[in-house]
Amino acid sequence: MTSLEAKILSFEEVSKHNQKSDCWLIISGKVYDVTKFLDDHPGGDDVLVLATEKDATEDFEDVGHSQDAKDIMKKYYVGEIDSNSFVQKSNRAMPSSSFSVSDQPSGSSYTNVLTFLLPVLILVLAYALYYFGKKEVVISHH
Repeated sequence: MTSLEAKILSFEEVSKHNQKSDCWLIISGKVYDVTKFLDDHPGGDDVLVLATEKDATEDFEDVGHSQDAKDIMKKYYVGEIDSNSFVQKSNRAMPSSSFSVSDQPSGSSYTNVLTFLLPVLILVLAYALYYFGKKEVVISHH
């Protein structure tokens, strides 16, 4: 199906496909019927079913799917989401089809920074405690 033949689907229509026997996802403005892929999904089928009835773009991107995963998605493509119906139902804007990091909400980038910095801070703190604890032992022996 080319983009000229793409079906435009309402959010209401896509939201009806929200169970293991009938599972559709909205990712980057596109709709995918992943029902036949549920058993093969490395992250399990529950993750996909939980991503129904909403824009799953951020969930999909946060996992960091490979290019192979993105290529596999193409065969499950159903159509495009009607962004007007989506905004009315969810009260938030649809991301464009060309998703970029700058489209992520600021809370997501804060979480990414925290995920990186927290282990670094713990290591620095552990080293500082070790270093200063060792100095006190040396000083107390003199």
